Amino acid sequence: MNREIPIIQSRRRFVQGLACGGTLAGLGLARSLLAATSQQALSGSAFDLDIGAMPVNFTGRARQAVVVNGMLPGPTLRMREGDDVILRVRNTLPVQTSIHWHGILLPANMDGVPGISFPGIAPGETFVYRFPVKQSGTYWYHSHSGFQEQTGLYGALVIEPAAGELHPTQRDYVVMLNDWTDDDPAHIFATLKRQGDFYNFAQPTAPEFLRDVRENDLSQALAQRRMWNRMRMSPSDLSDVGACAYTCLMNGLAPTGNWTALFARGEKVRLRFINGSAMTIFDVRIPGLKMTVVSADGQDVEPVSVDEFRISVAETYDVIVEPADDRAYTIFAQAIDRGGYARGTLAPHAGMRADVPAMDPRARLSMTDMMGVMTMGHDHGGMHGMDHAGMEMSGMDMPGAGALAVHHARTEYRNPGVDMRVDTPRTNLDDPGAGLRDNGRRVLTYADLHTIGGSLDPRAPGREIELHLTGNMRRYMWSFDGVKFADAKPIHFRSGERLRLVLVNDTMMNHPIHLHGMWSELENAQGEFQVRKHTINVQPAQRITYGVTADALGRWAYHCHMLYHMESGMMREVVVS
Repeated sequence: MNREIPIIQSRRRFVQGLACGGTLAGLGLARSLLAATSQQALSGSAFDLDIGAMPVNFTGRARQAVVVNGMLPGPTLRMREGDDVILRVRNTLPVQTSIHWHGILLPANMDGVPGISFPGIAPGETFVYRFPVKQSGTYWYHSHSGFQEQTGLYGALVIEPAAGELHPTQRDYVVMLNDWTDDDPAHIFATLKRQGDFYNFAQPTAPEFLRDVRENDLSQALAQRRMWNRMRMSPSDLSDVGACAYTCLMNGLAPTGNWTALFARGEKVRLRFINGSAMTIFDVRIPGLKMTVVSADGQDVEPVSVDEFRISVAETYDVIVEPADDRAYTIFAQAIDRGGYARGTLAPHAGMRADVPAMDPRARLSMTDMMGVMTMGHDHGGMHGMDHAGMEMSGMDMPGAGALAVHHARTEYRNPGVDMRVDTPRTNLDDPGAGLRDNGRRVLTYADLHTIGGSLDPRAPGREIELHLTGNMRRYMWSFDGVKFADAKPIHFRSGERLRLVLVNDTMMNHPIHLHGMWSELENAQGEFQVRKHTINVQPAQRITYGVTADALGRWAYHCHMLYHMESGMMREVVVS
């Protein structure tokens, strides 16, 4: 029987936690265990949701959050495949709001994207969402209005399969990961626009330079520094917003809050991981326990046993664990830049704790993250005050990368919003990414994921659409093909057609790309079906392809799920007609 289990500390209470890399905020609330409450879930086919404001305190400073039914995260919504659902959403805020049902197949006017799907929900109004539930699995919901997703408007969505779970378990928990900031998100965005690396406190140091000299030689160490300086980039540029702005949360609790899920020895426990962050990619492990991944983005996959997995923004993974001992285990999710972590406990009794592992060393971007042949965007002009000599790097060692030459849109040239182009991107799916390579643990990659049942549409693609993920980190400009959303024309799909989307990452950042309304069927380098997802993370200098069946009429959003990247312009509208 699947059931939600008591957790430690109410989400309705003020809580405090770790910020700025681990400094305790001093309220002392987290040193005592508060009364256990149920992890609230709403079940059925009709739901009433109120969006409003509520004070929270994660760091010692009271702030206002945007919440659903007075909760952060909002209540878990449990539905059943095959039902017709009604969700009445009332806006009690003084500003417009919305809810997008992430990864759910539904009519376009129910998708919840203001300006594309519907006008939004005005203050004091109630909007009624109605749609048939055509799928099962772990999904989530969040605002698509301004920065409300950053300030707390999100929650889990669990759809029970009509035929029952393929892998039944005795316990079933949602593990929602988020990044909270005490700062005004609009201020963070404005700061990034002024200085893209403002929050990066892990710039290369003199001791690192001396280490490189010892490991290689002086000439190579100097050449590497010159290369990064000429690119106007940093090898530590893994996250745009780091620990001094963010506190990592697990189910609405900071690390000192220690969200706790209970089990009995020998039971199978399903953990439904959801990365509901605005900007933070997490690396997840449970020291002492193997995790069997059984679902990716709500879709059953062939089980694969791992020690660790990376979960990009907006992705979901279901894992099953089987604790054999009556002891506590730490659920550990460290940020990709190692600036902070979310933490919880899996234990046989309330109040138990396990050691929290030390965070891994901060990773540096390598040649693998850069490219086979890379051309700096500013060598074609348009970058005032920058070196116009240009720069190319070729022959870089990328074992197994399967590099493939690509063509760039003319809008990528002479464009101040494009600071580099990848001419020969890698195509491999078996790379876990910077910070996880060769770490001694079995780490999940996209190459390990195989959706059970294969592709939903066996037709070969009738046409191909190639888009490049472009940006200028210094100016904090993000786009597709060098064109920001405000200046871009919609992408048109013909109703019923099968097409292939090609994404080439011309930047050194990860970009989780989300197509609303339709499945994205990721392919391997040979063009064969691999795994069905709603959000696909594209690594630096990587080319990926996926099949899409245009079976959903209407207007749809298509964007990077890094909130500030989307707000900067890495978004398009897709029209199916």
